[in-house]
Amino acid sequence: MSATNTRERADGGPGPHPPGNGPAAPAPGGRHGTGPGGAQGGGRGGSGEGRGRFGGGARAERLSALAQRHGALVALVLTALIASVSFDSFATAGNLENVAVSAAFLAIVALGMTFVIVSGGIDLSVGSVFVLGGVLAAWGSRHGPVVALLLPLVVCGAIGLVNGVLIARVRLAPFIVTLAAMLGARGIMLNITDEGADTFLVAKDSLFADLGRGRLLGLGVPVWITLALFLLGGLVLRRTRFGQNVYAVGGNEDAASLMGTSVVRTKVSVYVLSGLLAGLAGALNAAWLASGVTILGQGMELEAISAVVIGGTLLTGGMGFVSGSLVGVLLLKVIQNVINQIGSLDSAYQQVVSGAFLVLVVVVQTWLGRRRKARLSSPH
Repeated sequence: MSATNTRERADGGPGPHPPGNGPAAPAPGGRHGTGPGGAQGGGRGGSGEGRGRFGGGARAERLSALAQRHGALVALVLTALIASVSFDSFATAGNLENVAVSAAFLAIVALGMTFVIVSGGIDLSVGSVFVLGGVLAAWGSRHGPVVALLLPLVVCGAIGLVNGVLIARVRLAPFIVTLAAMLGARGIMLNITDEGADTFLVAKDSLFADLGRGRLLGLGVPVWITLALFLLGGLVLRRTRFGQNVYAVGGNEDAASLMGTSVVRTKVSVYVLSGLLAGLAGALNAAWLASGVTILGQGMELEAISAVVIGGTLLTGGMGFVSGSLVGVLLLKVIQNVINQIGSLDSAYQQVVSGAFLVLVVVVQTWLGRRRKARLSSPH
């Protein structure tokens, strides 16, 4: 991939445009007048044919990009509308707030996962880092809100740093490194809690507990924190040099290096960011539950990956949207809430539906990608 192509992908667009988007070549019988219809008439016919053929390709390209970016949003709106009509309690303020608060913690984890996947990596440690962050925050809350927040951020950020260094500098596979970190983080948590026998509590009247249980303008504080983080994350990914480097590294690592991008620094940074956000989500969850629950986080890494991919981010890297990841999280949580509203279905159906959604999205992404690649490679 050339440097030009990498820059186009870094802007979040669909990549290089098909050759047909430029001026149409004269058709046979055109300006030089060998075909029927004379020079003037043949020229108009050839240009019209070119515009029709190439315009259709450009239109299909735009529709493919639109489906990839906003398909999850359409599914979310339709699911919410159907649920509102089918269940009287779904659209109530209390239920919607519960969905928003429960989605906030997964969304923060998914935000960090978005940066990692866009850069071409994967992070399987976030579930264990999440629960470790919650336990550390609950333990630190006895020493004040500053310790309760800083302790999980420092420890979880350090885990992300180790992941990034091993992946970027030592060039180990992200799957293996983060799988080892997943086991290590959970082992640290079990050691702190005496194999899960000890549960550290958070005083409900403490300032730290207000971060999880407080309300602002009718919404829980975790929801506002999540919205602020996603707004900041979107600006960083789309409007800063670091964000463009993340896209470039995920699109083509060699081309990014030739463009002067520090591939090692970019990779290390996204894993540190993922660790920090997972630790912060765990701390906020501990404040919300008023305890460092040790049984949480199992399978959370898969939920985060599912939400990111459903939101339109390519697992192969180089393309993704922060807003799409938030929509993906909300879609998963709305589906879970609908299953709970039905009442006759157990929680296992949540996993089945989530898995089916993920498979469907990956199949659609693959199909759209192959169609786009075929259009780019076909002669016009």
